[in-house]
Amino acid sequence: MIEERGRILSLEPGAAWVETIRRSTCNSCQARAGCGQALLERLGSGARRGFIRVLCDQPLSIGDEVIIGLPEDAVVKASTLMYILPLLAMFIFAALTDQLGMSEPWIILAAACGLASGFVTTGWWAQRERGNPAYHARVLRHLPDGSAAPLLVRGSF
Repeated sequence: MIEERGRILSLEPGAAWVETIRRSTCNSCQARAGCGQALLERLGSGARRGFIRVLCDQPLSIGDEVIIGLPEDAVVKASTLMYILPLLAMFIFAALTDQLGMSEPWIILAAACGLASGFVTTGWWAQRERGNPAYHARVLRHLPDGSAAPLLVRGSF
């Protein structure tokens, strides 16, 4: 489970809007001296606020500190589909066109059509799974007021 600390901004029936602060891991990296990401962190773009709608079945109040989580397998599955499917479709379309003996401009056009069809398929899948609770973050636990409990954060939204 990928976890992040957040603060409740507003409540809806069965859901809540949570504010999180995105942090980078630059302080623990050995290559931070020559890294562009570390430079952006030093310039101030590293601690941005994020707002996310999460599922919630616990009684909470606005301003409460919570731990929200998203299943790792959901992130892996969605990322794989979003990145691999368009590229795979592009290569398949280009290879099929090449096997038909078409010239290079036709192969390039077929590759572009394959990429576009992969993006369309990915968009269709995302719309279909929009209501699936397995792909939504949820409130895992409520932190008591003034809690300084250590957090085992394995990822960030």
